[in-house]
Amino acid sequence: MTSVKYGTVYLVGAGPGDPDLLTVKACRLLNQCDALIYDSLVPQELLDLVPSSCHCHFVGKRRGHHSVPQSKINSILLGMAQEYSCVVRLKGGDPFLFGRGAEEAAYLTDRGVSVEVVPGVTAGIAVPAYIGIPVTHRCAGSSVTFVTGHEGIDKRRPSVNWQALSKASDALVIYMGLHNLQHIVSELIAGGLNPSTPSVVIQQGTVVGQRYVKASLDKLAAEAGRLYFSSPVIIVIGSIVDFQVADVSPDPANITMPILFD
Repeated sequence: MTSVKYGTVYLVGAGPGDPDLLTVKACRLLNQCDALIYDSLVPQELLDLVPSSCHCHFVGKRRGHHSVPQSKINSILLGMAQEYSCVVRLKGGDPFLFGRGAEEAAYLTDRGVSVEVVPGVTAGIAVPAYIGIPVTHRCAGSSVTFVTGHEGIDKRRPSVNWQALSKASDALVIYMGLHNLQHIVSELIAGGLNPSTPSVVIQQGTVVGQRYVKASLDKLAAEAGRLYFSSPVIIVIGSIVDFQVADVSPDPANITMPILFD
């Protein structure tokens, strides 16, 4: 009886959106892969890097749209590893940060598939940086928390304790939080965070169409709604927002002017 031979699956971070932020290693793997399984929010420029003979499979998930179940994605990855020697699983941002990369890696390694992780630039750092906001600053505290705002996906996932987070960190960087923003704001204020805390919502970070709105915490959800902000967004809450540095955004001609509210 012969054992099944698998190719290698590379869990590759695509970065936050700007194709220029792709790592050198990720670029090399895209240039040589036999199969590509990719998510939403992956720029077309990265898909153009793969060979014409590459088998490409889209498995992206977006709120409000039909998406491929995670169990099905796992099965697709296993099947591709059986058929191809170099399989790239391309995920937005970093594959191990809110991307289920660890779940996919565990599923594959449990079945004898060789897996290699290629970290990517995460949106939680890059998107604020593209509008001049550092996520850490020695004058604005010494801690930052990265947290998902996309609660309620399934009942097995514990809810984020926003009231506890209100006092646990000097700055919060929230992924996928637009849909629940009013709830998040209310819980943070109930937990003791000052309603006047500087905050920002950044839409389409690092790509053409980027825009942002700055407001005090208590007004943030209302302003984002009034201006019809839509996903994907990164939300930053904390005094760090006031340390925004002007004139550091790449390609400023392609960036929409900020919207400011007191």
